[in-house]
Amino acid sequence: MKILAVNPGSTSTKIAVFEQDKNIFQVTLRHSADELKPFANVAEQFAFRKEVILSELKKAGVNVSEISVVVGRGGIVKPVESGVYEVNEAMKTDLRSAKYGEHASNLGALIADDIARSLPAAKAYIADPVVVDEMQDVARVTGLPLFTRKSTFHALNQKAIARTYAREHGKKYEEVNLIVAHLGGGISVGAHRQGKVVDTNNAVGGDGAFSPERSGTTPALQLLEACFSGKYTKTELSKMLVGSGGLVAHLGTNDAQKVVALANQGDEQARLVLNAMCYQIGKEIGAAAAVLHGNVDAVLVTGGIAHNQPVTSYITQMTSFIAPVFVYPGEDEMTALVENVIQMLDGKLPLKTYA
Repeated sequence: MKILAVNPGSTSTKIAVFEQDKNIFQVTLRHSADELKPFANVAEQFAFRKEVILSELKKAGVNVSEISVVVGRGGIVKPVESGVYEVNEAMKTDLRSAKYGEHASNLGALIADDIARSLPAAKAYIADPVVVDEMQDVARVTGLPLFTRKSTFHALNQKAIARTYAREHGKKYEEVNLIVAHLGGGISVGAHRQGKVVDTNNAVGGDGAFSPERSGTTPALQLLEACFSGKYTKTELSKMLVGSGGLVAHLGTNDAQKVVALANQGDEQARLVLNAMCYQIGKEIGAAAAVLHGNVDAVLVTGGIAHNQPVTSYITQMTSFIAPVFVYPGEDEMTALVENVIQMLDGKLPLKTYA
């Protein structure tokens, strides 16, 4: 069985072809600002991205007609349970209209479905989109009825790493309590209670620890004053919170490895900001431990920034009293997508319906 995985990002599209669980081809296609400039929104990029994918597969000698499953990165759909979903008309309608939010990942299901429909007997799926919502009700309530805490996090990688840990320790994911910290352009910390993420910060919407590009939780009254100061537009403030916050705001770069290098070279501001980011991640992990009543089997640290040993060491020193800390650097989203589909086809995970 050959499986095609499609993962559209803001300025790139990752594609991979698997034979069962063996990765036989993978490439990241970069899209310049000039290439994307003609498109008014993400939905308009559909034909361009699809043709680029098919062209690259042809160039690599991949026989598309042999593909029987296409799995796309789940976009911003309505909040759903964790799992594998077959792409259907309801999902496509919500993604085309960006009903719940616009992001390049919305194209994942649309392209997967279109390619699958062109093949003899292929089907299209998504798995663990960023809007996986398993939060307990008490975690949703804020101090104002106008606002509700939402579950938007790195569900795909967090779930995949949690299952990997459980498998390595001879257990089922549904039998363990874990805290998983995903450290990337955004940072999310999830409290996993026996297979459900019962609490997490909104990594897209801007709470939790600050990250390379996001401000994280900011003092509410100071933010309010900035909003009404007349100095900034709504667009400028939105960019400060998501895109130009965190390391970018403090140090002008979203490259954590570069910040680590600056700190090692004696840059005290870089060291302070780096430590502050790690400190806030540690606090989030501590909060997740309270959510789990201290009953934690392990703390798992993953994502691209987890490649930086000073970062993982700082977090480990802060949190190892809670439970053993295991580091899984990087994120293999393509493998995670495919593994989810294979488990579903093998009957280990149920196929769910988006409605």
